[in-house]
Amino acid sequence: MSDIDLSSAGFRGVVIQKNNGFYRLATESGERICSLSNHLRKGGDVELVVGDEVVFDAANQVTALLPRRNWISRRAAAHTCEQLIAANIDQIVPVFAAANPRPAWHLLDRYLVSAEAAEIPALVCITKLDLVAGRGEVNEIEQVAAEYRAIGYPVLLTSTASGEGVDDFRTVLRGRRSLLVGKSGVGKTSLLNALEPGLGLRVQETNSVTGKGRHTTTSATLFPLDQGGAIIDTPGIREFGLWNVDGADLAYFFPELRPYLGKCRFGMDCRHQDEPGCAVRRAVTAGQISPYRYQSYLKLRLDP
Repeated sequence: MSDIDLSSAGFRGVVIQKNNGFYRLATESGERICSLSNHLRKGGDVELVVGDEVVFDAANQVTALLPRRNWISRRAAAHTCEQLIAANIDQIVPVFAAANPRPAWHLLDRYLVSAEAAEIPALVCITKLDLVAGRGEVNEIEQVAAEYRAIGYPVLLTSTASGEGVDDFRTVLRGRRSLLVGKSGVGKTSLLNALEPGLGLRVQETNSVTGKGRHTTTSATLFPLDQGGAIIDTPGIREFGLWNVDGADLAYFFPELRPYLGKCRFGMDCRHQDEPGCAVRRAVTAGQISPYRYQSYLKLRLDP
């Protein structure tokens, strides 16, 4: 897109929600409902997402998309195109429930690889800790938390029912624009209500028969926080295909594998699968790399 002369282009705003071709913008003078200008619509190459910074005119037409500093996307269900999720974010927060629904840990590494590829810090949040208190599942949760903390990812254990961890969560969100991602029913909306009680967002329980969550968030929405910063809440995601992550580069997006890259017999050409003299595999055998994370790497090479 060509350089934009902001002195004559119009007003600036941030996309906080999109719906059926219309965009809610946060601006200095309040919220505006805008649509794409004919110029942008005819061009066909502009897709706005929550978090985008745009220029709009007095007729509430978006006339330009300002450069993004980053964005998160996934491979669409058809496996052929990129689906943008949000832009201009400071951290991504994958949210998992300790129970109800049972955590799908395989999704976590997909979120983290995408965050690493986009050079966006990640924070893991595990909710509904009260549902496993005093039960065997709490050991699994603590084990998972310890494993990811050892890699370098902060992990917060929370419960909106008891209030545990909510203040800590509020602290790490302060002054940042955070993207919440996770399956339906994991508790993203309950967390938002605990952080900002005035929002009064609707919460639905998981299905008692299937154990799956029901969608309460139907479109990504940016909510400003009273303490400063903002949260982008997203609809539940059951699949998260990697986009624009080449198999040859995948190992780099596992931070604990990086110290061993280039030290294999076949150097940077090693796939770390069954090649002799693989430094990564030696590290797994020596207990320096988690076998679970290594298996996750292998699965993502086969099915990104």
